[in-house]
Amino acid sequence: MRDLFGHYDANLAVLEEQLGIEAVVNGNAVALRGPREACVAAKVILEHLYNRLAQGETIGVGDVTGAIRHASVSDTSEPGTLKPKAQQIKTRKRVITARTPAQSAYLACLEKNDLVFATGPAGTGKTYLAVAFAAAALEAGLCDRLILSRPAVEAGERLGFLPGDMRDKVDPYLRPLYDALYDTLGSERVERGLDTGMIEIAPLAFMRGRTLSNAMVILDEAQNCTAVQLKMFLTRLGEGSKMIVTGDPTQVDLPKGQDSGLFEAIEILRGIDEIGHIAFANSDVVRRELVGRIVEAYDRAGNTDRSKAAHSPANTLAESDSDIPESGKNR
Repeated sequence: MRDLFGHYDANLAVLEEQLGIEAVVNGNAVALRGPREACVAAKVILEHLYNRLAQGETIGVGDVTGAIRHASVSDTSEPGTLKPKAQQIKTRKRVITARTPAQSAYLACLEKNDLVFATGPAGTGKTYLAVAFAAAALEAGLCDRLILSRPAVEAGERLGFLPGDMRDKVDPYLRPLYDALYDTLGSERVERGLDTGMIEIAPLAFMRGRTLSNAMVILDEAQNCTAVQLKMFLTRLGEGSKMIVTGDPTQVDLPKGQDSGLFEAIEILRGIDEIGHIAFANSDVVRRELVGRIVEAYDRAGNTDRSKAAHSPANTLAESDSDIPESGKNR
């Protein structure tokens, strides 16, 4: 019960704030006061979290928020039937539970399709869940190897020539993938997999001409791929393989004049069986509440800039010029 309530009842404080109720602890009992539907939702969420603790999982504030998000989209026509339905991944080190309905839809999409695109802002779990899903598949014997790739594009900086072999040169670009691997499989398992080739780190440029069979293939930061690069990568998919392509449309680091091929690929492949697309929104940011507010602030600033550009003197002149008859323009 102590783990359920959280340190200094922090988990109950989240329930109170987000559901608009009052939770009073008396020993191992919790009295819920407030609107009936909110109290019923809080009761079911607490029971759901308690069951997860009983199965050996750990619960934090993020898990409470995730359960609330799932409960908010559940069928509330009959209060007694409210059940948060969160997808889970079981790996060697831990059980990972989806924290938003979009994450649950993402995991379900990965189960169903052989090629999945995941787009959205930073902090929504696109990459982490992709690596966790792939790691679980590797552990369960559903694939023979795990292949991680990412375009080597600097985020506005020039790193110059990096020393070492190919892995040493590529590692800085693939750090987020490594972090997720270590968190799900453990450092010893990851290092052994890298040594045996069961886990492969491959720069995007080295994919040409290969056929990737019986593998889980992840392409991260795909918004930094050109249309030609992404077509080349997608056509590497072989028998018995799944491919996951993730990208953030707001963080394109390609040189000026080059367009991202990610959104073109999603549009071209739309409607094809065995291909899915999950688009995360700002409300799906789970990294930290502050990150969500940062993303929203940048979005607002971007919309303001576009609005100013549309009403700038240059654009106003261009619009008024379009109303001038051809004869007037020639004079």
